[in-house]
Amino acid sequence: MVFPLIKLGTLALKTLSKPVANRLKQQAGIHPKFRNFIISIAQANHRMTTTMQRRIYSHATNVEIRPLNEEKAVQAAVDLLGEFFLFTVGVAALIFEVQRSSRSEAKKEELRKQELEALRQQDEDLRKEVELLRQKLAELEQRRGLAALFNLRNVHGEEAKPAPAA
Repeated sequence: MVFPLIKLGTLALKTLSKPVANRLKQQAGIHPKFRNFIISIAQANHRMTTTMQRRIYSHATNVEIRPLNEEKAVQAAVDLLGEFFLFTVGVAALIFEVQRSSRSEAKKEELRKQELEALRQQDEDLRKEVELLRQKLAELEQRRGLAALFNLRNVHGEEAKPAPAA
């Protein structure tokens, strides 16, 4: 019952993080210092992706890359910022899920170890009990053998005679 609730909570967290990402995008375009910062990030990202694409498609990489205009740079940066925020929320949810799962598995493993130890202890106790019963049986057989020997002597009043061969 807990597992579906956790999955639902993770989905709700991701859904709720989208408006937060949109709000970040909105605010990023308004504040001048932050705007200049994200423009520089967007331009660096543009240069890096363009260079990688040129290398992948075997085009010349020593050609100067034209920078994005300011509005495109802001839009690219806020999109990148929003995606980064969503990715971070997703990674955090994944890490939480993995840790929760590993704790659950560790508890299960600990229970298995305890059950195995209990079975080993029970096996050892049963071995000791069987050995004790064997000792008692041997002792009883020895007494019975001696008692039978004494009974034969006492019943006949003399030593037991072997039966005649027919």
